[in-house]
Amino acid sequence: MSFTYDVIDHVQLAAPVGGEDKARMFYKDLLGFQEIDKPPLLKKNGGVWFQAGFVHIHIGIEDPFIPAKKAHPAFRIHHIEELMAYLDEKEILYKNDERLPGANRFYLTDPFGNRLEFLEWEE
Repeated sequence: MSFTYDVIDHVQLAAPVGGEDKARMFYKDLLGFQEIDKPPLLKKNGGVWFQAGFVHIHIGIEDPFIPAKKAHPAFRIHHIEELMAYLDEKEILYKNDERLPGANRFYLTDPFGNRLEFLEWEE
């Protein structure tokens, strides 16, 4: 093959109609992502886009809406223990998972029921 893969450009997750404000409260206010503008031609579709460093999350509106309960993005982070302490302080529930050798990880559900994985590999 004469082509190669570089990185995932973005992950799109679904939300129900009118879910943009809940998405902002979760991804921006709680998790610290920045909201970025959608291109003008796509704004009419609803939804909201976020970015933190090279990580891009697009929240798209689906009707009817069904959350992704098994399929999920996995965010590799640094200082996962600090994120866990922050979530504990905010009384946000998450589920630890010790089944992946060499990784410290947990799962968190967004306000729409989408599953999110956060992990840090041991060095």
